Amino acid sequence: MTTINPYLNFSDHCEDAFNFYRSVFGGEFAMVMRFKDVPPEYQMGEGEAEKIMHIALPIGPGTILMGSDTPAAMGPVNNGSNFSIAISTDSEAEATRLFNGLSAGGQVSMPLDKTFWGAYFGMLTDKFGVQWMVSYDYNQQQ
Repeated sequence: MTTINPYLNFSDHCEDAFNFYRSVFGGEFAMVMRFKDVPPEYQMGEGEAEKIMHIALPIGPGTILMGSDTPAAMGPVNNGSNFSIAISTDSEAEATRLFNGLSAGGQVSMPLDKTFWGAYFGMLTDKFGVQWMVSYDYNQQQ
């Protein structure tokens, strides 16, 4: 089943924000990955090793609040546009269909492709200015 979850971007306080959200919603983080944990060819600039690359906090049945710090090389984070809608699909084919449909007339910021974290993933802004992340996780439980 395809799911949709909010994905929040921060300049450099993602960890503080998610500790706050955890204090409000409760629960435990399903994942915490720092930039220092990625393969060397994907590592960011100096001083960004401890920043959050990806964090996930389940906040209810089928809902996960996700986020990351935005590397300085990607430019500033602007309040009001610092979020995306993350779509998780059941297959590569469904991810491709949704990505191609949403990107029509829009702008692709990261082409849909296999990633080092075990997903088929891409990012885009649709023709209405909405940011999307489309993903198929190869490690899904069947």
